[in-house]
Amino acid sequence: MEKLISRFPVPSLEQIPEDLRNRIIEIQAKTGFVPNVFLTLAHRPEELRAFMAYHDALMEGDSGLSKAEREMIVVATSAVNDCQYCVIAHGAVSYTHSTLPKTPYVCSAVGAVSSTQQHYT
Repeated sequence: MEKLISRFPVPSLEQIPEDLRNRIIEIQAKTGFVPNVFLTLAHRPEELRAFMAYHDALMEGDSGLSKAEREMIVVATSAVNDCQYCVIAHGAVSYTHSTLPKTPYVCSAVGAVSSTQQHYT
């Protein structure tokens, strides 16, 4: 039996509009995986387009921060918000963009520190 990733219908890549399908394939090529949030939102293409536009404004715009730094900020923010899914997903993306030595602890440490600190602030 296939394990569901959402209560909502999750279309296959072939069922997703071409512009979104191409974008998801591009993301997979860059990160090595397809984040489930994209597949889950794909059942409502206009909302996925809006989500991706918001993502692009924050993560791709000119800010002076590297992609790794932006992802680490998202990891820390996600930890404070207790979103384990986002900590893991953005931690993985941060890991792929990082110029630090590739150890499994680099990205997860930020989430752990942020999660611990939220209880003391």
